[in-house]
Amino acid sequence: MKAANLRARVRAEMTEEIKQVARRHLATDGADLSLRAVARDLGMASSAVYRYFASRDELLTALIIDAYDAVGQDAEQAAAAHEDPAEKWVAIGHAVRDWALANPHQWALIYGSPVPGYQAPRDTVVPATRVIFALAETIRLGLADGRIATVPPQPAGRFGEELVAIAEQFGPDVPAHLVGAGLYGFIHLCGAVSAELFGQLNNGIDDDRRGFFEWQMRATAAFAGLS
Repeated sequence: MKAANLRARVRAEMTEEIKQVARRHLATDGADLSLRAVARDLGMASSAVYRYFASRDELLTALIIDAYDAVGQDAEQAAAAHEDPAEKWVAIGHAVRDWALANPHQWALIYGSPVPGYQAPRDTVVPATRVIFALAETIRLGLADGRIATVPPQPAGRFGEELVAIAEQFGPDVPAHLVGAGLYGFIHLCGAVSAELFGQLNNGIDDDRRGFFEWQMRATAAFAGLS
């Protein structure tokens, strides 16, 4: 193996190890990461860690992108396993929920409270939209196949104009009310998962949370006209 390839491999492995340790710190410290603490766990000098991540924010960005890509990939794979748009929609929801339950601290990082003083760079935008676009694709397929059975209320007011502008990015024949329904479904999905993770269903829905979640996802699918 050439020296340059070996160095690149060692760097990639060290970068991943740093991120793994940082993810463990998310469980105990939240997003208040300390490169010094990460270095200590790795048995490294803090100056050595800075050769891989120049700042805490750079490390946070790497963790955020990884988390968005991981949950987005699960959502896309779940959707690909179904033909019917409504079933794709529900499968996406379950995939997101399953990922969040398995990775609660990463979910909190990307969908919880904003990290004080942290400004997400544009690098995070595309990964952050993967779940949204997976849901949007189910609506697009439903529209193309004539499977949109009902339509949500037509948007009015300034927000309706904003939805029209968003719809134009998807194509000339995409109705603004369906774009709004997709956003509605995504927001409800995030809220439903966060409510479960952060204890807001405790002493209420305890025995069949998966069933309750599916009921909610089918309701949002119906709102989008997917039946």
